[in-house]
Amino acid sequence: MNLDTLTQFFMWSTVIHGGILVYSTLMILFAPNLIFRVHSKMFSISREQLSAVLYGFLGLYKIIFLTFALVPWLVLLIIQ
Repeated sequence: MNLDTLTQFFMWSTVIHGGILVYSTLMILFAPNLIFRVHSKMFSISREQLSAVLYGFLGLYKIIFLTFALVPWLVLLIIQ
């Protein structure tokens, strides 16, 4: 596997995971009632608990996105 292949892999990984992060953030911001209705049918959870879980999810996903997608892609761009 050469550097060009790895660079392309991490570029597409960054695009896909960045899109998922943006979509998740927009859904949490603009459709919180829908999210609560769906999850409250599956779990016994209050709005406050769901807000805390979603806040933690976004924070963790952002850290994982930066660590395993964006930073490796930027490093590969720098060393080429």
